[in-house]
Amino acid sequence: MGELTHFDGAGRAHMVDVGAKDETHRVAVATGLIRMKPETFALIASGNAKKGDVIGIARVAAIMASKKTAELIPLCHPIALTRVAVDFDLLAEDNAVRCTATCETRGQTGVEMEALTAVQVGLLTVYDMCKAVDRFMRIEEVRLLEKSGGKSGHWVAPESLTEKM
Repeated sequence: MGELTHFDGAGRAHMVDVGAKDETHRVAVATGLIRMKPETFALIASGNAKKGDVIGIARVAAIMASKKTAELIPLCHPIALTRVAVDFDLLAEDNAVRCTATCETRGQTGVEMEALTAVQVGLLTVYDMCKAVDRFMRIEEVRLLEKSGGKSGHWVAPESLTEKM
């Protein structure tokens, strides 16, 4: 297990120095889902929510959030994103909506935080748009699925959370 890199030798928080790192193509994919009542899911799936196109607005919110990550996470580096793609899958059997975000850059630090932020804000936007009809919605299973680029190379999450991480 590695060290916590956001603390110096004296235990003080600091922004990690990435100046000596190689600039590489970096990609991160994150996912999460929001569970809801069947009636709420039907409303989203039909596109008839009072506030409009829930999925379309959540997609734009997720993309915008990825670009603001360094403003939200105190020690996160501001990076130039070269691509952000956000997909939503309607999971009728689970009355859930899954959000998957892929973020890319060419730089000296990864884009995991941008992908995770995009997912969280996308799902929070679904919640916000539907809370008038369902305050029981639950955001769950937000996690990094995959990352590539940089010194640590390519990493893929285990299929099961019970596998050794």
